[in-house]
Amino acid sequence: MKRYCGPGAAVNRDKPRPARYPVAVNLVAPPRLRLQVEIVLDLVCPWCYLGTRRLTRALRARPDIAAELSWLPFLLNPDLPVSGLPRQEYLVRKFGGEERARRLQATLADLGRAEGIGFRFDLIRRMPNSLDAHRLVRWAAMHGMAGEMVERLFTAFFTEGQDIGDPSVLTLLAAEIGLDPLHSRRFLASGAEAATVHAENLRAHRIGISGVPCFVLNGRHAIAGAQEAEVLDRMFDVALADQAP
Repeated sequence: MKRYCGPGAAVNRDKPRPARYPVAVNLVAPPRLRLQVEIVLDLVCPWCYLGTRRLTRALRARPDIAAELSWLPFLLNPDLPVSGLPRQEYLVRKFGGEERARRLQATLADLGRAEGIGFRFDLIRRMPNSLDAHRLVRWAAMHGMAGEMVERLFTAFFTEGQDIGDPSVLTLLAAEIGLDPLHSRRFLASGAEAATVHAENLRAHRIGISGVPCFVLNGRHAIAGAQEAEVLDRMFDVALADQAP
């Protein structure tokens, strides 16, 4: 089965604590509407980075919504070696050469700037296997910091060119968001949650998700691709109307 990472391209119920999107409290405002958002993504997918930034912008524009975010793994390259591949070799395998990749990256760079992302594809030397990065997100979720971990991993890979398949890099990134480096290192070395990541990836395919990012709202409505914030806003209303009594 082909796996897609693109612009138009549940869930484990041992739930780590979902991230609650922070919005200022107004004591005279009506009760906020609860919205569960499951974000299916791969941490080496630039469209996923773009899509999550647009999701963040859409939620910030809706103070009437109390969103609970869950981050779920999707493995675009499940057969990649544990150590990853040299970036050039990967681009040849995936795109048939660098020229097509450069055109796509130029498009992404333009779109990213509008969302405050400074893509630096030129700094990426290796295409990492993302399994351990997904495991680290689960570890962070156990401490209520999944969203921060996802953002730091995206930034490290796409704007700094860091190898997010390297356990030593992952340990440092975890420490940067406030997770204990010794415990993080032990977690990564243990192999814990690897089976869960694979199971969630398989489940995503079984429920029909073949492209990422994919946003599942209240467990019933799904929209794939790095959609514009305005499109996501309309989907919020659809999902909220569906749950209304």
